[in-house]
Amino acid sequence: MTMILVLLMFVAFIAVDYFIHEKTPRYVLKAAPRTEVGALQAQPVVAGYEVPEHLRFHQGHAWALSESPHLVRAGIDDFAAKLIGEAEEVSLPRRGQWVRQGQKVWSFMVNGNLVEMVSPIEGTVSDVNDEVVRQPKKLTADPYGDSWLMTVESPDEKVNFRNLLSGTMARNLMADSARKLAAYLPATSGNLALAQDGGKAHDEISKQLPADKYVEITKQFFLA
Repeated sequence: MTMILVLLMFVAFIAVDYFIHEKTPRYVLKAAPRTEVGALQAQPVVAGYEVPEHLRFHQGHAWALSESPHLVRAGIDDFAAKLIGEAEEVSLPRRGQWVRQGQKVWSFMVNGNLVEMVSPIEGTVSDVNDEVVRQPKKLTADPYGDSWLMTVESPDEKVNFRNLLSGTMARNLMADSARKLAAYLPATSGNLALAQDGGKAHDEISKQLPADKYVEITKQFFLA
């Protein structure tokens, strides 16, 4: 009799366990859809120059990106990279240095000429890209990525960003700059700079410009 009771209790436990698990929702883990790498790399191109939608642009052709509250990364845009070409020397601000928006903040030696640019953001420099300083040729290799120039702790980040351009205004800046730059180029090079066929501007624009006017031209576009 005792054995029968034990068996009945065992059967009852199995039945209860089965009922509970049948009522519990079963979840199946699925891998998130993979984003195509090309989609991440593709950027809007205006007159041959890339203008990433997620960045803000200073009229002096520097960009800024808010990475966290009050921390901003900055560098030169694609137009500046093409106009500079290959730098022989890169000078960046010191860590801990206070910089103002619109202040001359970094400079480059290009074909023996000093080219200066202004900061797109105000605040304390928290870090600089030492790799670009050590290897100046990397300055224009990836202007929106590995060739960034500094990060800044900016207490007035929101106020500063109101003075920067994005969207249509940023694209207009690039188109207008490309049009003005083409006027300095020989007739055979103008179309290459503007890339009206939808392609990208070539990387040797600086070599096509009049040597005696190069610094003057960079000052016009970089507002330095």
